Amino acid sequence: MPELPEVETVRRQLRRVMEGARIERAETRRSGLRYPFPDRFAARLEGQRVLALRRRAKYLLAELESGETLLMHLGMSGSFRVVADGRDDTAGSFYFDRGRLDAHDHVLFALSSGVTVVFNDPRRFGLMTIIPAGSAATHPVLSSLGPEPLGRRFDAASLARALHGKRTTLKAALSDQRVVAGLGNIYVCEALHRARLSPKRRASTLAAASAAPRAAANDLAGAIRAVLSEAIANRHRLQGEDRFRVYDHEGERCPRRGCRGRIKRIVQGGRSTFFCPVCQR
Repeated sequence: MPELPEVETVRRQLRRVMEGARIERAETRRSGLRYPFPDRFAARLEGQRVLALRRRAKYLLAELESGETLLMHLGMSGSFRVVADGRDDTAGSFYFDRGRLDAHDHVLFALSSGVTVVFNDPRRFGLMTIIPAGSAATHPVLSSLGPEPLGRRFDAASLARALHGKRTTLKAALSDQRVVAGLGNIYVCEALHRARLSPKRRASTLAAASAAPRAAANDLAGAIRAVLSEAIANRHRLQGEDRFRVYDHEGERCPRRGCRGRIKRIVQGGRSTFFCPVCQR
C-alpha cells in the first residue's frame, strides 16, 4: 500500500494540473470502489473549480469551490494518470508495481485545462467520496487521525504523550494512525532502525512516568521526520531503485557502520517487520 511519501508525491504532481482547474466532466465506470460512490457523485463535481489539493495522512483532499471536499485514497493498488497532449504519465512513483490496464480505469476527471486525470485501481480498495461543506474535521476517516509527522504538532513531546502507558510493541503503536498519521509499515521499519530501537520494545518505555519524552523519544521523532523527508525528496531520482536500509533486506548485513548484525524478518500484526537484532534495542 502506498505510504505517506508516495501519497505526498502524487499530491504534488496532481496539484500542478488540478489546482485552479475546473472539473468539466466526471465519469465513474462502476458503482463504487471499496465503498459505493455517494449519491450524485459525478454531478456534484462537474463544474466545480479545485481551489486546493491537500494531504492528510494518506488521504488526498481536493477543496472545491462549492465548499465540499473530494476525499481520495489510493488503497492497495490505486494510482493516478495524467493524460495530456498524447502523453500518459503516472503521477508519483511507487515501490510496488501499479496497474496500467484500461479495464481498471474506474474514475476520470476531464479538466478545463484540457488535461484528464484517470484513477486506475485493479483491486478496487481505493476510496472516493465527497465531504459536505464544513464537516471535514469531523468526518469519520479524518477525525481520529493523529498529528502529521512532518507537521508542527509532531515532536518528541507529542510522541511521548501518545505512547505513554501503552503496553503494546513500539511497531504496533507507530502503525496506529491515532498515534502518528500516515506512517506505514515500510517507514516504521526504516525509522526504528535509524533510531536504534527494537520494534519489539514496549511503546511506553519512550515516556517517563510524567509522560515527558525520554531520550529514545527524541531519537525516534527525529528519525521519523528524517526518513519521510528524505523519501519525499528522493522520489524523482530513486524511482525503480532500492532505497531502503532494512525493509525487504532479510539476511543481509546491517548497513550501520560498525554493526556486525544481519537483518531479521519477523511478523507483527500480520505485517513483515525488518530490523537488526544487534544494534536495535
